[in-house]
Amino acid sequence: MMNIPYTAQRRWASPLGTIWAARTAAGLAGLWFAEGQKDTPDTLDAPLRDDDPLLRAAEATLANYWRDGTLAWNLPLDLHGTPFQREVWLALLKVPRGHTLSYRGLADRIGRPQAVRAVGAAVGRNPVSILVPCHRILGSDGSLTGYAGGLERKVALLRLEGVLAA
Repeated sequence: MMNIPYTAQRRWASPLGTIWAARTAAGLAGLWFAEGQKDTPDTLDAPLRDDDPLLRAAEATLANYWRDGTLAWNLPLDLHGTPFQREVWLALLKVPRGHTLSYRGLADRIGRPQAVRAVGAAVGRNPVSILVPCHRILGSDGSLTGYAGGLERKVALLRLEGVLAA
């Protein structure tokens, strides 16, 4: 795992389980489900800071999201990954609420139609769940394939956003 200079971390309860968030001096760098999510760090070398303004703003943003499925935020992000991963993650930010896209569609969108598997791997390594909406990416046939936080959470997020019937 990359050595990311986290400066603070915080955990809070959500309807889908405990959220674990971490930041660097530059912005929000991690947002994971604390239990049952792939590729989360085991520990972070950063103090627990319940008073951190950015992490509290992330919690408030998600509290609004849980109410009505609207994901409106202006938090600074500090996405650590390869240039290719960051390109994929930035493309995820352009998939609007209420819409989905296939892995192939995402590969096409970034101008790399032959890189579908690499795009899938990058989507799976998204370090900022929910806010960088990797849950909106589906299989080419519309199937709910893969989600590092678990398929039941992917279904819940897509229902909240009105993509799937409740």
